[in-house]
Amino acid sequence: MDGLGSLQNVKERAVNQNLMEELKAHLSQAKVKIVLTAHPTQFYPAEVLAIITDLSKAIKKDDYINVQDLLAQLGKTPFFKHEKPSPYQEAERLVWYLDSIFYQTFAEIYTYIKQHIFENEALNHPVLEIGFWPGGDRDGNPFVTSETTLKVAAKLKHNLLKNYHTDVKYLKRRLSFKGLTQEVSVLEEKLYEAYLNPSKKLITAKEMRKKLLRIKEDILSHHDGLFVDLIDDLLHKLDLFGMHFAALDIRQDSRVHSTVYKNLLNLSGQDLPREFNTIAKNVQLKILLELAKNFPTKGITDEMTQATLDSFLAMKKIQGSNGEKAAHRYVISNTSSARNVMEVFAMLKGMVFQKQMKVDVVPLFETVRDLYKAAEEMQILYRNEIYRRHLKNRGNKQYIMLGFSDGTKDGGYLMSNWSIYQAKEQLTAMSRKYDVKAIFFDGRGGPPARGGGKTHQFYASLGKNIEHDEIQMTVQGQTISSHYGSLAAAQYNIEQLLSAGIENAVFYDEKNSLSEKNRDTLNQLAQRGFEAYSAFKKHPKFISYLEEISTLKYYGQTNIGSRPSKRKQSETLIFKDLRAIPFVGAWSGLKQNVPGFFGVGTALKSFEEAQRWQDVENLYHESDFFKTIIENSAMSLKKSFFPLTDYLKIDPIYGEFWQLIYEEYKLTKNLIMRLTDQSELMENYPESMASIEMREKIVLPLLTIQQYALQELQELKKQPNSNQELIDVYEKLVVRSLYGNVNASRNSA
Repeated sequence: MDGLGSLQNVKERAVNQNLMEELKAHLSQAKVKIVLTAHPTQFYPAEVLAIITDLSKAIKKDDYINVQDLLAQLGKTPFFKHEKPSPYQEAERLVWYLDSIFYQTFAEIYTYIKQHIFENEALNHPVLEIGFWPGGDRDGNPFVTSETTLKVAAKLKHNLLKNYHTDVKYLKRRLSFKGLTQEVSVLEEKLYEAYLNPSKKLITAKEMRKKLLRIKEDILSHHDGLFVDLIDDLLHKLDLFGMHFAALDIRQDSRVHSTVYKNLLNLSGQDLPREFNTIAKNVQLKILLELAKNFPTKGITDEMTQATLDSFLAMKKIQGSNGEKAAHRYVISNTSSARNVMEVFAMLKGMVFQKQMKVDVVPLFETVRDLYKAAEEMQILYRNEIYRRHLKNRGNKQYIMLGFSDGTKDGGYLMSNWSIYQAKEQLTAMSRKYDVKAIFFDGRGGPPARGGGKTHQFYASLGKNIEHDEIQMTVQGQTISSHYGSLAAAQYNIEQLLSAGIENAVFYDEKNSLSEKNRDTLNQLAQRGFEAYSAFKKHPKFISYLEEISTLKYYGQTNIGSRPSKRKQSETLIFKDLRAIPFVGAWSGLKQNVPGFFGVGTALKSFEEAQRWQDVENLYHESDFFKTIIENSAMSLKKSFFPLTDYLKIDPIYGEFWQLIYEEYKLTKNLIMRLTDQSELMENYPESMASIEMREKIVLPLLTIQQYALQELQELKKQPNSNQELIDVYEKLVVRSLYGNVNASRNSA
C-alpha cells in the first residue's frame, strides 16, 4: 500500500526531487474518474459481495468459527439468477460498491492528499469522481427507459443521503457539547427527511456545507478542535459526491440519433435545404439548431423518437433534483462525423436546454477509420461559433471517448492501440490549437487493458503530447469486483491511476516520447498486424467457429446482464452486430485469447525477415508505450492454453482454422520472449504470474468440463431424435462453467 505508485511513494519522490510544487499544481487540476458500467460479465449479487467482505474481516481476525459459518453461508447463497436482471437491478448491484467501498475510500484518499501533500492548504478541486452507466446506457439495450434512468438517479441520491445521515448521526453522538447538539440534530432531521424523499430538493450541497462549516467554526473556537476530523471527513465527502453520489451518463448510437432527427424533421413539416451537404460545415449546426427549435415534444408516435426525447428530458429533471453533475454527459456511440455531434447538440439545446445548455456532448470514435479522422471532425466543431460558445460555457473542456471495446474487435490488438495513441496525440494538438482541453474517456475493456493488463502502466506511458490531467475510464464486470471489491484493493488501484497521471506531469521521462524512427517502426508493425488480423477476420470459418466451437451463443443464457449479446437479434450472426464482450469472452473461454495477440507475431516476423529486428528492439527499449502493449499482449498469451482444444487440429471442418490460430500464438509467444529477453512469458512480473497460475487452477478444470459438454452437444444435435433432457443438462454444464471462467479470467471484457 506504500509501494511504487502509491501516493505515499509519489510524495517521497517529489520531496527527494524538489518537485512538491509541481505535484501540488498537477493535483490542483488532475482527476481520476472511474465509471461503473453494466456490461454483462459481473454476476456477483450484493448478498455475495457482502459475505465476501465479512469473510475477509473474519480471516484478518483469525475468527475461525465465523469463517466456517460465512463459508457455509456462501455455499448456500445463489450466485446467479434464472432470469436476466433488469437495468435497475444491475444498478442496485453496483450501488453496493458506492455504499461499501467508494464512499469511504474516496474520502480517505482525498483526506491524505489534503493533509499530507497540500498540508491543509486550500484544495477546492475534487480529485476523484465516480460515474455510472447502468440505467443510462441505452446503446443496444431496449430495456433501458427514461423511467429507469430517473429511478436510478433517485436511488443514487437516496443511498448517498442515507450515508450522510449515518455520518451525521455518529457526529451527533460525539458532539455532545453545549449549543452544538441542537444544531447537529437539525441537520440530521433535514437529511432524514430528504433521504425519505430523494426526488424532492429538500436540502442542497451548499446548505449542508454551510451548516457543517458553522459547526466546524464553533468546535475550533470553543471546543479545542475536538472531533473536527469528523466534520472534515463529511466536508470531503460533500466535495466528492455532492447530492448525486455518481454521475449518470446517457449513451446511444449515432445512427439512432440520425433517424430520430429525420423523424422529428418530418413531424415538424420542415426539411433540410437541398444544398445542405455542400454548405460550409461551420454553418450546418446553425441550420440544424434552428430547425430543432420547432420540433414537436408531444404527439410523437414513433417509439424510438419518443424514447430519445424522454432521455433528454430525464437529464434535465435529474439536474433539477440532484444537481448538474448528476447527469451532464451524453455519449454518442459509433461517432463517425461532426454531424453526429451536431444533431444531438441541436436536439438537446433546441428542444430541452434552450436558455443554457448544461450537457457535455461526448463523441465516441470506435473504428480504426473513425479514429483516423477524429481530429479533423473535431476541428469542424471547434470552428463553429455556436459550438465554441457552448464549450466556453463548459470551461473550454471537450470530453472524447476513443476505441472502447469495439476498437480491438475492429482493428486487432496492435492497430487499435496505435490508432488510439495517434488519435489522442492529434486530438490533443487540435484542441490546444483552439484553446480547448481534451479530456479522454477510455473503456478499460478496450486497448488500455486488453488482456487484463496493467492499466496504470498504459496511462503512465503516454507522454506529454497527450492530455494527461484527467484519467477517465469505464470499469466493468469482474474488474469491478477484483479491483474495487474491498477497501484495500480499491485504495491501491485508485492511487495507481492517480500516480499514472502524476508520472507524465511531474516525473516526465523522455522515454515516453516517440522518436520519428520509432514512430515509423510502430506504424509499420501496426499496419502489418492489422493486415494479418483483417485477413483472419475474413476467413470463411471465422464466424461459424465462434458459433459452433465457443460459448458465444450461451452468453445470453447466463442472465448476468440485461443487454442482449447482439445489436440486432437476427437468426444469422453478423460480425458487426456482435458485441465486444461476448466476442472477447468467447475467445477467452476457448483459452485462445485472439484479441490480445493475433497479428502481433506476424508483424514482428515481418521485421525479422526484412532484417530489421534491431529496429523493433530499439522501439521496445526506448518506448514505454510499446513496452506496455507488448507486456499486456504477453499476459494474453500467458492466459492462453491450446491443449484444451488440441482435439480440433484433426477436425475435418475446423482443423485448418484452429492450426492457423495456434501457429500465430506460437509465433507471437516466441518472438515476444526473444524481444523481452525472457525464457518464460511474464517472468519479470512474478506476482502477476502467481495470480494467473492460481486462477488457472480454477479455470482449466471448468473449461475441460465445458469443452466436453460442447462436444456432446454437437453430437446430440446431429441425431434426428435428440434427447432434449440430456441437451438441457449439457447446456447447463456449459453455462455454469462459463460463470467461473468469466470471473476468474478477468480478461473476458
